Amino acid sequence: MRPLGLAVALSLACALVACSNAPGDDAPLAAEAAGEAGSPWPEVSWPLAEDPAIEARIQALLADMSVEEKVGQLIQGDISTITPDDVRTYHIGSVLAGGNSDPGGRYDASPADWLALADAFHEASMDTADGGHAIPVIFGIDAVHGQSNIVGATLFPHNIGLGATRDAELMRRIGRVTAIETRVTGMEWAFAPTVAVPQDDRWGRTYEGYSESPEVVAEFAPAVVEGLQGKVGDEDFLDDAHVIVSVKHFLGDGGTTAGKDQGDTAVDEATLARVHGAGYPPAIAAGAQSVMASFNSWNGEKMHGNRYLLTDVLKDRMQFGGFVVGDWNGHGQVQGCSNEDCPASINAGLDMPMAPDSWKGMYENTLAAVKSGGIATERLDDAVARILRVKMRLGLFEAGKPSERALGGKFELLGAPEHREVAREAVRESLVLLKNNGGVLPLSPKQRILVAGDGAHNMTKQAGGWTLNWQGTGTRREDFPNATTIFEGIRDQARAAGGEAVLSVDGHYEARPDVAVVVFGEDPYAEFQGDIPNLLYRNGDTTDLDLLKRLKADGIPVVSVFISGRPLWVNREINASDAFVAAWLPGSEGEGVADVLLRDAGGEVQHDFEGTLSFSWPRTAVQYANNVGQEGYDPQFAFGHGLTYASPEELAPLPEEAGVDAGGGQRGLWFARGTPALGVMHAFEGTDGGQQSIHDLPAALPDGSLRMTAVDHGAQESARRIEWAGAGAWRLELNTPTDISRESNGDLTLQFEARVDDSPEGEATLGIGCGDGCGGEVAIGNLLRSLPGGEWTTLAVPLECLATAGADMTKVAMPARLASDGPMVLSVAKVSLESANAAAHTLDCTR
Repeated sequence: MRPLGLAVALSLACALVACSNAPGDDAPLAAEAAGEAGSPWPEVSWPLAEDPAIEARIQALLADMSVEEKVGQLIQGDISTITPDDVRTYHIGSVLAGGNSDPGGRYDASPADWLALADAFHEASMDTADGGHAIPVIFGIDAVHGQSNIVGATLFPHNIGLGATRDAELMRRIGRVTAIETRVTGMEWAFAPTVAVPQDDRWGRTYEGYSESPEVVAEFAPAVVEGLQGKVGDEDFLDDAHVIVSVKHFLGDGGTTAGKDQGDTAVDEATLARVHGAGYPPAIAAGAQSVMASFNSWNGEKMHGNRYLLTDVLKDRMQFGGFVVGDWNGHGQVQGCSNEDCPASINAGLDMPMAPDSWKGMYENTLAAVKSGGIATERLDDAVARILRVKMRLGLFEAGKPSERALGGKFELLGAPEHREVAREAVRESLVLLKNNGGVLPLSPKQRILVAGDGAHNMTKQAGGWTLNWQGTGTRREDFPNATTIFEGIRDQARAAGGEAVLSVDGHYEARPDVAVVVFGEDPYAEFQGDIPNLLYRNGDTTDLDLLKRLKADGIPVVSVFISGRPLWVNREINASDAFVAAWLPGSEGEGVADVLLRDAGGEVQHDFEGTLSFSWPRTAVQYANNVGQEGYDPQFAFGHGLTYASPEELAPLPEEAGVDAGGGQRGLWFARGTPALGVMHAFEGTDGGQQSIHDLPAALPDGSLRMTAVDHGAQESARRIEWAGAGAWRLELNTPTDISRESNGDLTLQFEARVDDSPEGEATLGIGCGDGCGGEVAIGNLLRSLPGGEWTTLAVPLECLATAGADMTKVAMPARLASDGPMVLSVAKVSLESANAAAHTLDCTR
């Protein structure tokens, strides 16, 4: 076991709060000037000198390992599909916990359960009973804003908020806390930091980026790396209180056309290097031990298969001395590959394919490719050596199982006070003040404060995606024992000063308040499920705007606190507020908001606003790619904007023309990539007619008659598998009924992109609902039984069939109800209105 640094061994607190390296420390230079004439890529000095002892050890291992053991080191499987016995049998080199993967399948599994699982995988990897070598497995997890998969962990603001702080030193301390809490639960590898430079705010991962400015990203990248790993040359570098990083996603993930997740970044090489590559040279110069390949393409070529960028640029020119890991089955998107078979990706420079549910096939096919010469022995040995080198630098061979390491099982460090103080400071620094007319802020805590809005006392919304599960949805207040909601922070400070804060989500009150703080914004999302067609907040839904206007009409000063993962067009909401604060996704420390909004008991300002926009704020809902430095730059609030108490400024009324119609998303798209479209809910219906809304996965009715889980279809968890054990229905419902009578007069169909996994044993029906006692349905059991089992296809039911069956198409409230009276299993990726000729199988309802 490698020793902890002295400061960590004594208390940890100094390193976390006060004694971190100061800005300006002599960190490795990010990069030297480009050495090759005309090359846009800088040369980087890898900061770790070759260690002769480690190299000799690696060569001795390689000489003695079987080809099966070598291939096993390359493969990474997900804990939802791989077991410790599998690790032992196949000599698997790494496991990961994906966003929805937890011990026992429980999103709220205890920290002890996580640690026990880590122990089991480690012990399996060190078992030499079959004559193999003891090579420790490395366990990776998406610790992207703290150890955010674990109940009780400290949750930091997501990166978009951290970018608003402009405080690189704070990033180093955040990385330090994250590393410690990750080690407590048994993992040694954080899939962070994300150094994307988002250029189109419609992208569902915008909040994972620190800024639209490559300069900000380049400044933050090495600080986060050093926080997580320690500083190269220091005694505690990669010790038991640090983890390795994955700088991601290489390369161009934030520049895809139309902000489409996993899309194509169509830019020249100079732009790719200058903008999207900005974070990598400084991260590599800080000793980053792994880099994660990106899902996106660059000018049509998938990054997981791009040898020029993965090998020639990253490994050779930038002298990257760690290993390249893939993203969730990203290798399967390379031309000519599948999730289970992709020699091309390894030959391109991928060292460790992430094969979460395809690991066994990937192992077998990679082994076959090595034996046939499809993957050269030299390439295999290089990949294995890179992985072993990182494990040895991390001291894993001598570390013992996770629970026996320095921090293993010290669960009191999860959400420890000194950790939460760092997060609270980050919240304070991340808040951006966009309006403060009449000097309504800061508020006296001695007043009667009404706290309203659906985000006021809502940890799920406050924390955002990548929190306890992939999408961050379906959690409860009790899942956050070491956290404070925004309301709780205001309440506690007001109470301590002799005032009063009252929670009323809908804004109604009995005793008239002196002021209202309204907290509202985006609901949680992650990755492609957050992609949107424009920047119109909530697609034009006026629920929050109506609340603000009602309070203003009552003569009550209104302070808006806006929760979001990106800038959105909210001019109407800003106009309806006296003060408007962009709070981003603040994480577990809601009291950090109160620290800035409220004066202290003596009437003094506690903390002024420090945050400035790291993303430009849009002038219209279609100004989603107007970034600082571009020609014609003309945002509503510019990059770097942010008001303070010290420099008050009145904001004139903003234009209220969005530039796009409300509800302007794709008409007739009800369900896409495994999730309901904007304005659509989905639910299970039992035999008693009762409904259960679906918010998180897995989902099931209490009697087990219906169950839903996530499955892959072209992308990670982009479809839903629905299992009927008995009678029941899955239904989609609209927030606002719609008129599709025009569509039903043509050849449009209600179309499903689906896969029949088990045909219905009895009758199955598809229906449309239009209110109580209004609807129509048709039998589709025979159609489903006629489809090829286990294959994705499109099936369609003409709208005219459903209208003939009794549905009033002028007021459709339930655009789809799929029911079965017995066992059936169907996977669904998309439900939409489409032309009949777009379907492979169409119901003939004339028979």
